Amino acid sequence: MTMTTLSYQQEKGESRRAFISANINAIGLLVVIALLYLVFSIYAPGFISLSNQMNVLRDAATIGIAAWAMTLVIIAGEIDVSVGPMVAFVSVCLAYLMQAQVPLAASLVLVLILGAAFGTLAGFLRGWFNVPSFVATLGLWSALRGLGLFMTDALPVPIDENDVLDWLGGQVAGIPVSALIMLILFAVFLFVSRKTAFGRSVYAVGGNASAAQLCGINVKRVRVLIFTLSGLLAAVTGILLAARLGSGNAGAANGLEFDVIAAVVVGGTALSGGRGSLLGTLLGVLVITLIGNGLVLLGINSFFQQVVRGVIIVVAVLANILLTQRNSRVRSKK
Repeated sequence: MTMTTLSYQQEKGESRRAFISANINAIGLLVVIALLYLVFSIYAPGFISLSNQMNVLRDAATIGIAAWAMTLVIIAGEIDVSVGPMVAFVSVCLAYLMQAQVPLAASLVLVLILGAAFGTLAGFLRGWFNVPSFVATLGLWSALRGLGLFMTDALPVPIDENDVLDWLGGQVAGIPVSALIMLILFAVFLFVSRKTAFGRSVYAVGGNASAAQLCGINVKRVRVLIFTLSGLLAAVTGILLAARLGSGNAGAANGLEFDVIAAVVVGGTALSGGRGSLLGTLLGVLVITLIGNGLVLLGINSFFQQVVRGVIIVVAVLANILLTQRNSRVRSKK
């Protein structure tokens, strides 16, 4: 074997190891997804059926749309726990606007603005008054949940039949419209995170906010914008949920924020900020959705399902930390 051939093979081996190391989280998630399909196909009745796979896509959209913005929020080193009540409150507002005979187009614009406005409020508290994002969004969580329940007396608000809402809650060529919207928004946010100055600024702020400020990045503006986007996508989810249920429900989307955060963290986004990807979040959404769907089909107690989700979050965070430490050691050796 010549030296040239040996050198080429060594470079090829190093390149392969570097690729695996850089994509270890995505590879691991793909393996997990394959195992989930194998196990649930064997033990969960009806799991592999076409109708159930469409249900998986529909449930994934409920988590995924909000998760795209949450990925940017967590990459920036922040957190948003107001997603669930925001989704429910938007669905209630849309239902009341429809009952008041407000044109659908105007109703949709108003609730989207409302979601973005609430998100901007949380971002303003974080960016300009340095209120910890957990505290700001926890206050919003409580206010929106209480306001929604007060407005409805904890009862669903029915929405009359509407062709557009029926379409949003239905299917196109057998695929849920909500899933198609999820994928379109995924492409948009993937482009934003990878190809725009704003996306690079989000990573910079999450990595080191002080250094980002010294480099000329407007940290306050970045923080406000990520929460505005989070509120906007929560409003989109609220619209799709209302279309799917045919009503606005203040008790809907209970605990959605934890599924969204779990999907982002399982996808490899570091809670400390500065690292993460939309592709990882997409895989994390599939993992969380498949587990939830499979546990239901297996007849697992709903309370125990919350235990499983909690364990998943803890294990994902631990794996994230260990992976970060390992990569840091590898880089230091080089």
